[in-house]
Amino acid sequence: MSARPRLGVLLAAVVTLAAVGVPSATAHAAPKVPKTAVLDGARLQQTKVRLDRGDPQLKRTLGYLTSRADKWLDQGPWTVVDKPRPAPSGDVHDYLSQAPYWWPSQPKTADNPWGCPYVQRDGQRNPEVDTGTDRQDVEKVFDSTYDLSLAWYYTGKKKYAEKAASVLRTWFLDPGTRMNPNLNHGQFIPCKYDGRAIGIIDFSQSYTSVLDAIAILNTGAPGWSKTDRSEMLAWNTDFRDWLADGTFGKEEGAAKNNHGTFYDMLLAGLAYATGDRDLARRTVLDARAKRIDPQIAADGSQPQELARTRSWHYSTFDLVAYTRLAAIGRHVGVNLWSYEGPDGQSLFKAVDYLLPAATGAQPWPYPELEFYRFAASDVVHAAADAGDKAARAAVPKLETPPGGDLWALRPAAEQLDSITG
Repeated sequence: MSARPRLGVLLAAVVTLAAVGVPSATAHAAPKVPKTAVLDGARLQQTKVRLDRGDPQLKRTLGYLTSRADKWLDQGPWTVVDKPRPAPSGDVHDYLSQAPYWWPSQPKTADNPWGCPYVQRDGQRNPEVDTGTDRQDVEKVFDSTYDLSLAWYYTGKKKYAEKAASVLRTWFLDPGTRMNPNLNHGQFIPCKYDGRAIGIIDFSQSYTSVLDAIAILNTGAPGWSKTDRSEMLAWNTDFRDWLADGTFGKEEGAAKNNHGTFYDMLLAGLAYATGDRDLARRTVLDARAKRIDPQIAADGSQPQELARTRSWHYSTFDLVAYTRLAAIGRHVGVNLWSYEGPDGQSLFKAVDYLLPAATGAQPWPYPELEFYRFAASDVVHAAADAGDKAARAAVPKLETPPGGDLWALRPAAEQLDSITG
């Protein structure tokens, strides 16, 4: 065969391959699926593909996300060793936070520098908790790594990944600045307790977002090395074991209100992220009778949360934990959304109970110091995605959270109003 006919055959083959949709050698590889604990990695991948193809609505939402991520680029990194005084253990690497609703009852003097004894004022946050401890800094670690890792995944801009990696390494990994993997001194009360089991909620309310950020970075983010991945896995494994086996963890796991729900969510998330699928599955399964049955009433209300001075906040707060726990359950073959308790209790009913106030159709009829209608937006989105028709109909009537609705890019509930313990 002469060169010319051979060339013609090759050209015809290229045309044929193009016609049947076979990608060329220069086509972009599909984005990797992150092995996230709460977020649906496959859904993130599909969203990334739609963004790359120019989906206009997603591009607008991406603008909200990158705006958040950009604000972190010139902040931090933060470290647990920077607080003015160490935890009661004397180790600067131990995390320290102060109980938010406890206040001094006496004037502060040289003989009584704290103003002890401390007394509780439910729902009223003592500004002392934001100075002198690690609480505010760790929340910045959680929020920044989540925003930055998602921004990197969707845009491919290495500045986001490199910043997220720096934040994680400084707080968790570098020997001089790392946090010890325990919460022995969470929510201490001056002159009363060096630490309390209730302090676990400092991490349980948001740390699963960090687990997902790590999983996203693990898909090949620049600045996040194989050593970083293995050391972060070791930290999370140690933290999981402290949470599962320690006295504080067992005490928090026995809590009957949102603290117990968030404990389950954190334990299940850590178990899944560290490869203990059996523990993750068992934790989600146990939540049916252990959490849903006693916490959610037949009408969908949450009596323990309605008794609080911030009843709307805590009703949505508890459902953030439930909807994220249900998302973890999806990864280990448990459909928590389909569960109904002996009196008909279910997650769907709990979300539906919030819909009149969430849509603005009716006022919230319980005590609430700071009502923000948008606080329910994410949990309504979660129920709608899970198949709740009433929630799906409510979505267009939801109030947009400050900074925009990010559900399309990070479909997992966050507490959208102020987070308090």
